[in-house]
Amino acid sequence: MASPALFTSLDDAVESLLASIDGPLHVGAPLGIGKPHRLLNALYERVVGDPSRPLHLYTALSLDPPDGSSDLERRFIGPFVSRLYGEDFPRLSYVQAQKRDALPTHIEVEEFYVQSGALMNSRQAQRRYASLNYTHVAKALADRGLNCIVQKVASNDEGTRFSLSSNTDLTFDAIDAIVARGLPRPVLIAEIDPRLPWLDGVPAVDSSFFDMVVAPPAPYPKLFALPRQPVGDIEYAIGFYASTLVRDGGTLQIGIGALSDALCHALVLRHTDNATYRKVLAALDPDIERHPAVLVSGGLDTFAQGLYGCSEMINEGFQHLVQAGVIRRKVVENEALMKRIVDGEASVLDLELLDRDGEFLHGAFYLGSPDFYEWLYRMDDDTRRAIGMRRVSEVNELYGGNETLERLQRQQSRFFNTCMMATALGAAVSDALDDGRVVSGVGGQYNFVAMAHALPDARSVLLLRASRDERGKAASNIRWNYGHATIARHLRDIYVSEYGIADVRGKTDEDCVVAMAAIADARFQRGLIDVAKRSRKLAETFQLPAQWARNSPRNLRERLAPLRGDGTLPDYPLGSDFTEVEQRLVKALGWLKTNAATPVSKALTVFGALFAGKSEDAEAMQRMGLNQPGNWREKLSARLVSYALQNTR
Repeated sequence: MASPALFTSLDDAVESLLASIDGPLHVGAPLGIGKPHRLLNALYERVVGDPSRPLHLYTALSLDPPDGSSDLERRFIGPFVSRLYGEDFPRLSYVQAQKRDALPTHIEVEEFYVQSGALMNSRQAQRRYASLNYTHVAKALADRGLNCIVQKVASNDEGTRFSLSSNTDLTFDAIDAIVARGLPRPVLIAEIDPRLPWLDGVPAVDSSFFDMVVAPPAPYPKLFALPRQPVGDIEYAIGFYASTLVRDGGTLQIGIGALSDALCHALVLRHTDNATYRKVLAALDPDIERHPAVLVSGGLDTFAQGLYGCSEMINEGFQHLVQAGVIRRKVVENEALMKRIVDGEASVLDLELLDRDGEFLHGAFYLGSPDFYEWLYRMDDDTRRAIGMRRVSEVNELYGGNETLERLQRQQSRFFNTCMMATALGAAVSDALDDGRVVSGVGGQYNFVAMAHALPDARSVLLLRASRDERGKAASNIRWNYGHATIARHLRDIYVSEYGIADVRGKTDEDCVVAMAAIADARFQRGLIDVAKRSRKLAETFQLPAQWARNSPRNLRERLAPLRGDGTLPDYPLGSDFTEVEQRLVKALGWLKTNAATPVSKALTVFGALFAGKSEDAEAMQRMGLNQPGNWREKLSARLVSYALQNTR
């Protein structure tokens, strides 16, 4: 193949693209950090005023740094965003337009997964959302006549080889689907980013794979980072319960966020300090080791064999699991060898080949914190060789590739994902509201739930908080029914809340209702049971067991308090992107938001702040720019922050 055209000017690259494609532009861009922000912005700015060149952009997870919605939030977030992302971070122009519903009529942006909650009020984004399983996206792109793909890459020193690095998920699958339709291979444009870690193997391609290569001059913006959130009592309870469902020698898939951070902390503790791990579980449920789901599907012992990670997204949870020696079970792309290993018939030579050529972590894309990117950038050669980036069709499915090999590799798979709500009959609500508005997307959740049912010894585990705050009032996340479902109830498997484990796979509706009510908040159990009786799903004689009354936030807080106090359950188990003073402010501002959610609670909070003494945390007040308040608004804000700091010491 011919060498690609090289550009240092983004504008020149855009003009070359426009000259190479007649008519409308149908451009695909990877999700997450593989998206070339500067190139996309240059393209957007070029066509925004030119209706003769319609632009259809197909992508997902267009990441945008957070903005504050109030004066106090802006005071906190502004300096943090500047430090985490840098002053020169290129926000995506089309995202800023979407938020204002200001995309020109000749520009369309279609996403199959959106940044959680970021575009719920955008009519343009909601209208053009495509509800797709991750593994169906490549075919959809071919159906839409994709004629260009833009992607950020890492480069070797000579510029002769590129690594797709963070995003092997859809590029190869999309090209294959387009060519299989008899359409021309799309124009491929790479933007080199020296900050992107080099990953070899499947992600590495010759420079001739691309038609154009853009190497913009320095400075190079930081990679988009997801700030690590604090882990509270609820998240820890869910994470530790979930960790008991993992079997040694098995396979692990996880998502991202505080629930996954808690799960990873629990798994690391299970392996490195098993006595303390069991102490946490005893505080939650002294009988957890005898739970039927734990007996059948999990365990509490250390990982003698280790786990193999196979997850569409790799994040710092996996980093910590690798560093702790939990993720270390290797697999190879050799069906006969994998069968001998699984059957316990591997020879000494087989084991040597496994150790030399095997990989213990596969993923389709990665996303995380600056510390996580630094680990990928600087990890040792042995670890680098053991991490393999793959197509999403390979990671998220069994079918279409070498199914026999993948079944051998994915022994005792545990697929952990989160949902917003669940019904008492086992359906899950993970991506949208009952009015149709999309919060995030289906992504790969359905893929993993279906795979758990296809593999004989696998389990799908959906994690959810039992309740939420809804305009100052508690509301249950375990409902009788809901107007939208991401996972249908016939695919129900295991649910975990902060109050325990509900194994509902293959259960009757009656048994499912009882199991789900048992892990609901005690304030809402009676309502679920009453509706179940009226709906003829539960016997009229059923009585709530006395032990269910323990399912309360206060009871949970009291059980975990000693473990929070002695450092066993830290606020940031995988590290923090916040400074120590910012960590104190995160707590304080969270408390303030909770205690000002309704007009009455807001009035009481303001009243308390006016008559409370000043906080001794001068550093926090200075960080918020409220150490010397000027007008009355600043003085009131200073009082409120001071009061919140006192209540969260």
